[in-house]
Amino acid sequence: MRWNVIVLLAAMIGSPAAAGPWVAGWTTSPLKPNAEQMLTPQQATGTTIRQIVRLSLGGRAVRVRFTNAFGATPLRIAGAHVALATGPAAATTKQASDRALTFAGRGDVTIPAGADWWSDPVTLPVAAFDDLAISIRFAELPQQQTGHPGARTRSWIAPGDALADPAFAGAAPVERWFQIAGVEVDAVPTARAIVAFGDSITDGYGTRDGVNARWTDGLARRLAAHRTTRSVAVVNHGIGGNCVLIECSGPNALSRFDRDVLSQPGARYLILLEGINDLGGLARERSVSAAERDAHTARLIAGYAQIVARARSRGLRVIGGTVMPFVGNDYYHADAQAEAARQAVNRWIRTPGNFDAVIDFDRAVRDPAHPDRLLPAYDSGDHLHPSAVGYKAMADAVPLTLFER
Repeated sequence: MRWNVIVLLAAMIGSPAAAGPWVAGWTTSPLKPNAEQMLTPQQATGTTIRQIVRLSLGGRAVRVRFTNAFGATPLRIAGAHVALATGPAAATTKQASDRALTFAGRGDVTIPAGADWWSDPVTLPVAAFDDLAISIRFAELPQQQTGHPGARTRSWIAPGDALADPAFAGAAPVERWFQIAGVEVDAVPTARAIVAFGDSITDGYGTRDGVNARWTDGLARRLAAHRTTRSVAVVNHGIGGNCVLIECSGPNALSRFDRDVLSQPGARYLILLEGINDLGGLARERSVSAAERDAHTARLIAGYAQIVARARSRGLRVIGGTVMPFVGNDYYHADAQAEAARQAVNRWIRTPGNFDAVIDFDRAVRDPAHPDRLLPAYDSGDHLHPSAVGYKAMADAVPLTLFER
């Protein structure tokens, strides 16, 4: 009798019959969008929003993590579906792949202010690098939306109830993600995830929409090509303009660490690449003394140590990424003091024991003739963000042996 009840409950919530470990297959960092980055009432009323995300891990089933992290009032979802998209930024979906999502067996859900909510699992075989379409009808958006402006792909808005419509006729594009935070995959027992935690360089600033050319995308493709690492997912938690210590764009790294890193199912590794905005922002609008610069650098290093300690306490292997050059950048106009601070930070990152391993992104992309600058071929033109070739060089600089079991 007890087994029959368990089977009945599993069927009611759409759980796969033989669930394996749930592992994060795609994620993004929620933040509080500004007025230009939010859905307007016209966009969200009487419409269907279809958002495209790329998985870095395959499995037998998926569940979607919806978020109301910054909402001041509840988020009401009237309905949601998932399906395989026909391309990396396509509005159309593949025939027979559509699945309705449920929430404790219901087709709708109310998510409290400040909360996330997983859908029930739904059986849908997916492979690494499949593009998943998440279609939503909102009954009521919260006061203060939650989203991620740097999607680097297209979402789509179609009139009416088009949740199950593969053609999605009449859809208009919008290049952001709204009220979604992750897709978890029912994966093989050996599956595990790397959390890439950083700023705009991890978020993929400057890459063309829909091409998945971030350094994390390149790393995921390299991992998938090798037998010993092909069950390792890479999930991206970069936020453009983000800082370790202060609220320069989005929540600071320390304040978002638990949600963005520790809450990810299957996370076993953390790559930390952040600090360039802390270093550059200090003297962006005023001159600072050498003593103030030294104190700021010491606080940044202490912030790194906090992240390392908190990650290790949860069993994660913590890998430090060295901060890349930014002399020549007009926004931060880095001087000799800023470069000296970057070198001090990188010395600490490279010192054995401070991290469990190091990825020397600085060495991979700097100009050997001018090591305080990006190599011209790797420079997007702003002397801070890499070009597409530079992002590939970053991906290629990651030793895959770090992630072998």
